Order: sequence, then C-alpha cells, then structure tokens
Amino acid sequence: MVTLPPETPEPQDDPAGPDGRPSHAYRQVAEGFGADAGRYDRARPSYPADLVGRIVAASPGRDVLDVGCGTGISSRLFQAAGCTVLGIDPDPRMAELARRGGTAAEVAKFEDWDPAGRSFDAVIAAQAWHWVDPVAGAGRAAAALRPGGRLAVFWNAFEPPAALREAFAEVFARALPSAPFGEFWKRPAVDAYRVGCERAADGMRQAGGFGEAQEWLSRWERPYTRQEWLDLVPTTGGFTRMPPRAQAQILAGMGAAVDAAGGAFTMGYATIAATAARR
Repeated sequence: MVTLPPETPEPQDDPAGPDGRPSHAYRQVAEGFGADAGRYDRARPSYPADLVGRIVAASPGRDVLDVGCGTGISSRLFQAAGCTVLGIDPDPRMAELARRGGTAAEVAKFEDWDPAGRSFDAVIAAQAWHWVDPVAGAGRAAAALRPGGRLAVFWNAFEPPAALREAFAEVFARALPSAPFGEFWKRPAVDAYRVGCERAADGMRQAGGFGEAQEWLSRWERPYTRQEWLDLVPTTGGFTRMPPRAQAQILAGMGAAVDAAGGAFTMGYATIAATAARR
C-alpha cells in the first residue's frame, strides 16, 4: 500500500509535523481544503463564544483581520459580535465561499499580503496559523495592527471519549500501518496544539512589537451523529492526500466505532489560543 511520507502532517491539523518541523513547511496540505469548500463550511466545528468575546473585549476597536479565513466560519462569529471583518485566504475557492456568506475576502498568502495603508484592531487566525511562517506572519500582523491591537491565533483540539479515542487510533493504525497518523489519537490533542501555541508565541517575540504572549483556553462540547462525524473527517489536513483505499478504510472503521458507541457521541473541544497586544 502506498502511504504518505513521514513528514506529512497528522490528519487533525496538528500544528507541528511528526518530524518536528513546523506545519507551514507543508502548505500544500492546506491547499487541498478548497477541493470541497462546501463540505468544509458545513462540517467544520465552530469556535466558543467566550473566546470570541474575550478577544473583542481585549482589542481597542472592532475592525478585524481574519488570516486564513477559509469559508468564513470564524469571520461570521466576529461579525455576529459586532465586528467589521476582512478575510484573507490563499485559496480562491475558499475565499469565494466566504464572500457568499457575507465576509469580504481577499486572496493572498498572509506573508505576501499588502495592507495598502489599512489598519486593524485585531488580527485573528482560526485553525490556520500553523500554515503561516510564525515570525514573518507576526511581523505582518504587527504592521497591520493599531497600537494596542491584538493578535490572537487559536485552534480546536479534539477530546473524544476515551473508548472512541482508542478505537480511532486502531482504525488509523490498520489503514496506514507505516504512517504516524494513529499516534494523534494516542495522546491528548491539546498537548500537540500547545506546542503550536508556544511556537506562535515565540514568533511574536522574535518579530518584535508585541507585549508578552499569553495562552487562553476555552472548553466546550459538540454532539455528533455518525454521519456528521464522517462528514467532518475528510476535511481534516492530509486526508485527501491519503490513498483512496486508506480513506475508505478509515471512514468505514470510524463509522463502525461510532456505531459501537451507540451511533452518536459528544466530542469535547479545547480551544487554545496564543495572543499578544501590539505595543
């Protein structure tokens, strides 16, 4: 069976690849999300309202730049909180769907994006900062932020019930025995994302212009039916680059695991953020 190279990121958007290199080195994985932008918008989880409110409250105003906005999932949350949002995404398919949902969106890689004299009160990145060079990205954010403006980058970490975590790990181990994907489910996902947060915070320090970075953590839950979960799995990083046979095995195995759990389950989420204010 053909498998992915060992340096390919793990399937749930782990901010660090399994070989320790940062995920922005694997940007080609992110470029696959737009292949089914509608599914991405429909199936991807949202973000907790308390984190959105905390970011807005800690910012000097309500002009927000959403980096890697995708289809606008995070943008719409900030708009609902009273913000004016401009999204940026390198994939025109994702940006077009964001526009259809009411988010102004420009197509660019953030490291190359030109603010053209515009400035913002907050720069956010939801499940996207690991695709951006953390130092160059923080420097670009600092240049776009007003004094006191806030950079906040955050990720959703999956926290399934223990029995399902073990079952999912076994599914990946059977489907791709020579790849590291199953390892993702063998440890608390928030630990992997905490590494990404630390990398983001270090990027803010190296870029300069920011106060000391903080970690903010929110926990919440979302129920999934079997079909809803299987709708989400193909939107995770690296899945579309797996061999078709492995994709089918993973979906079948995960479906069987959810069936064994009663056909539905509640996923715990830990949304972890790295954030700092511009001096």
